[in-house]
Amino acid sequence: MPKYLFQGSYVDEGLQGLATEGGTPRVEAARKLFGSLGGTLEGFYFAFGSDNLIVICDLPDNVSAAAFSLAINNTGKARGYVTPLLTPEEMDQVITKSPAYRAPGEPG
Repeated sequence: MPKYLFQGSYVDEGLQGLATEGGTPRVEAARKLFGSLGGTLEGFYFAFGSDNLIVICDLPDNVSAAAFSLAINNTGKARGYVTPLLTPEEMDQVITKSPAYRAPGEPG
């Protein structure tokens, strides 16, 4: 199953809710969210800096990942972005591809 990284931040009311209820309930909410999309939670971390929330999950496809991102961002209590993750084996497959591409300004 494809793996995804979510990097984001709690904002405004989301930070207030986190300060009130703590971190553990957010993990359970994430498990339920991913389960409702046919996926699973692998890791859930709080962090310092501009991104104070890091989540790694397995989801069936990009549509499910986009639905997850939309659900989080639409609350107005957190914002962030999803990055698809590749395994080392997938990267091995990537390097076997030879796409035809002409960079801007290069002769055709």
